Amino acid sequence: MSETSNETTAAEAKPAKAAPVVQKVTMQDGRTVDFVGKRRMIKETSENGTSATVRFDFVNGDTRSITVDLTDPLALKLLAHGIAQKVGDETAGEKEVGDMVLAVDAILERLSKGEWGIERGASDGFSGASVVIKALCEATGKDVAFVKDFLEKKLEAGKASGLTRQKLYAAFRAPGTKTAPIIARLEAEKASKDSGVDGDAALNEMMA
Repeated sequence: MSETSNETTAAEAKPAKAAPVVQKVTMQDGRTVDFVGKRRMIKETSENGTSATVRFDFVNGDTRSITVDLTDPLALKLLAHGIAQKVGDETAGEKEVGDMVLAVDAILERLSKGEWGIERGASDGFSGASVVIKALCEATGKDVAFVKDFLEKKLEAGKASGLTRQKLYAAFRAPGTKTAPIIARLEAEKASKDSGVDGDAALNEMMA
């Protein structure tokens, strides 16, 4: 039997991943709450005019809640904490500082428009965005604001056809494009700076 056939057989024999167990728990107030997998606590928020309530349901049936209105002495601290947490969550998974800045810019702009959240998958992250934008600025002579606006409009126009942020960035990295060598150069320059060592200087030392 060929190696390929063995691999196929092994893949076919691999058991399907079991669906997570759902535990239905009757809470103290009579509600029934589903706890999926290893969840032990579920947080739920609600707003009512000038007040907000956060409820904590526990897998043992206990439930706790707190309601805060705009006159509460801690209202501003809680508001500030919520903003910090919301904006911070947006940078999760981004490794480059430039990409983190772009992610924060995006959420701040949405919040300023009254938009709380959007569905965002792994392919909609900002990873690699900063270097692509720098390359586009260099290739076109346009400023950062123009390039960012262009990319956002492109994403909005292509949303129906399945265009994601990562697919769009990949298009500018594709071999043969004018931006591909610029991106490669910028990434190489950054890698050299991050190493903390001047490679040419070290080479000259060896040749001296």
